[in-house]
Order: sequence, then C-alpha cells, then structure tokens
Amino acid sequence: GNSLIIDVQDYTDMKIVGATRDDAAGECFDKTARALGLSYPGGVNLDKIATTADTQKYPLPTPHTENEFDFSFSGLKTAVVNLVHNKNQKGEEIDVPVLAATIRQKVCDILIQKTITAVESKGYKTLVMAGGVSANSELRSRMQQECDKRGITLYYPPLKYCGDNAAMVGVQGFYEYESGNTSDATLNATATLPINYR
Repeated sequence: GNSLIIDVQDYTDMKIVGATRDDAAGECFDKTARALGLSYPGGVNLDKIATTADTQKYPLPTPHTENEFDFSFSGLKTAVVNLVHNKNQKGEEIDVPVLAATIRQKVCDILIQKTITAVESKGYKTLVMAGGVSANSELRSRMQQECDKRGITLYYPPLKYCGDNAAMVGVQGFYEYESGNTSDATLNATATLPINYR
C-alpha cells in the first residue's frame, strides 16, 4: 500500500508532492486493528467500532518526516502494537473502542494536516481523495469540514469503489491507453514503479 499526495495536471500528467516513507495509512489501520483482535479488513472494522478518542488515556506519537508532505506511519503502528502487548502482559484491559478511535483520530490528523497544507501551498481549490482509506468515516467528514472552511471543493468516490482498487486501476488504464502510453506483452508488473513512469 501507499499514501500519496499527487499534483494532478491531467489524467496522465502527475507529480508526487508527498509519499509514504515506510508504512501507508491503510497498513497502519489494518495492523493496529489486528493487534486489537479485529478481523480483516482491519481498517473498516476499526472504523466501525471506534467511539470517542481519548489522547490522555492512550497517548500516541505523531511521526515527523524531512519533507513536510511525506507520511510515516510505522512508528505509530509500532507504538500501538507495543501498547497492546504491554497491557496484555500486565493483564490490563484495553478499551478497544476508545483506542480504535484514538488511532483513527491520529491517522486522520496526519493525513488532513499534510494534505490541506499541500493544497494551500499550491493555491489549488480542488481536492480528490481516493483509495481504500478514503472510505474512513472520520477522514471523510473532517476533510470535508476543513475544505469547506477554506473554499476547497472536495471529491471522493462512492464507498463501493474504495474497498477494491481494481476499478481505479481500470479507469487509469483507459486514460493511459487513450494517451498512447502502451506496452507490448513483455512488460512486467512492478509494485514500486513510479506513478509518472513512461
């Protein structure tokens, strides 16, 4: 998985503004949900059971990156896994809905702050959220509030297109084909291929 902020000039003209340095937001949601004993897909189930965040009860770190628009979620994921492990070792009970909400709030804080800062730094008035994490209920509502405050138009796909990226890949494939960006049958799949590869 990956979390990216992309400056999109056209369907096939994109520049990465910020990227994941380690784990993506979706992986953070899924792995912390698993640590809490939630079933897969973890991010969806974490979102469903989250109640009210309590950063005093469960303080979580805010990762920092050299590039202000890059993301890092491995430290947050590790902090949650360690917290759960330590509580279990001591036989202490975990308030799973509260910890789930605290995780969700922290991830949303990071995504929203960096994304809105990037949009404003570019002077743009349109933002699109896509991918699996764009289905998160808190992210949708809070990002909408922040965009409304700033006169930014926010778009995101219906929930049915957020769980499986095949629809998004298929649509992008159409635009790549239309622009003449094709290959013969020798092209191999490469997970780390840059988004602007030609």
